[in-house]
Amino acid sequence: MAENWQPPARLAEFAELDHDRAARRGYPEAVYCEGKTPAQVAAIAAAVREHGTATLFTRATPDHAKAVLAELTDAHHDQDARLLAWPPEPPAVTGGLVVVAAAGTSDLAVAREAQLTARYLGRATELVVDIGVAGLHRVLGRLELLRSARVVVVAAGMDGALPSVVAGLIAAPVVALPTSIGYGAAFGGLAPLLAMLNACSPGVAVVNIDNGYGAGHLAAQIAAPA
Repeated sequence: MAENWQPPARLAEFAELDHDRAARRGYPEAVYCEGKTPAQVAAIAAAVREHGTATLFTRATPDHAKAVLAELTDAHHDQDARLLAWPPEPPAVTGGLVVVAAAGTSDLAVAREAQLTARYLGRATELVVDIGVAGLHRVLGRLELLRSARVVVVAAGMDGALPSVVAGLIAAPVVALPTSIGYGAAFGGLAPLLAMLNACSPGVAVVNIDNGYGAGHLAAQIAAPA
């Protein structure tokens, strides 16, 4: 069980952390937890604490979260987004607004990962939920907020049509985030991914399936101070 980990004696056996990333790129380190053992994540978190490096831990299972919190006791943990952030308080807000829109409630976890990523990279964020194309009046009802954004992330599964619709209504760029939500012919997110790559509206950039971190990071860069 998670409470019985024994972190490896040498972090160098499996990881080399990028403690200078924030100085070099302006954005902190991120640790993708999926595929790592809780013991490995615990050792990484201990090194993060030792160096004082601002870090995001993404795709964290409950055992990964326990590993991080054992070393970084005050880290912020969002269970829905499967994300932990340390230090727990986001940096001061700079740049433009990032709006993250989720087509349906089933897309919310990935959308939330995108929102938190952008927020911990220093952007103001707003989350809009359940505005899928099955009810276009819901998109129109949030149009003022969508048009106030510097960039909009749109998370959608199923037919993946929402990013094209949103991009046709606003001046800001859209980051399309395909999710693996949908019945069989959605092919685990492949159908919405292809739909987004074939978007009719210009100004749409597409990230990988369920890549909330990548979408939030790109949005934060687009909305960075001039």
